[in-house]
Amino acid sequence: MKTYTLDEVTDKIIGKKGTPNRDKFEYDLQMDLIGKAIKESRQERKLTQEQLGELVGVQKSQISRLESNASNVTIDTLMKVFTALKAKVKLQIELPNAKFKVAR
Repeated sequence: MKTYTLDEVTDKIIGKKGTPNRDKFEYDLQMDLIGKAIKESRQERKLTQEQLGELVGVQKSQISRLESNASNVTIDTLMKVFTALKAKVKLQIELPNAKFKVAR
């Protein structure tokens, strides 16, 4: 029986890195992980979605949507949420010939 690495399986099923399908998959995965991180942090701090929404200045429903799928949110809102959760945020952007880091 032949064994395959996770990268080989991902390349075969979703597509190789740099292809549109793979880029979308990785983006959706990252947004899902951000949503889960927000939910876990909120729960660790014993905050309800409504309480977090009040700290951020948004409705409970927006916090709920953010926790279930963070893909339709502005960076401004994300920063407000993470600030309210007292999280340290690092943003790293890599371009072909340049590298930027933003820490908050």
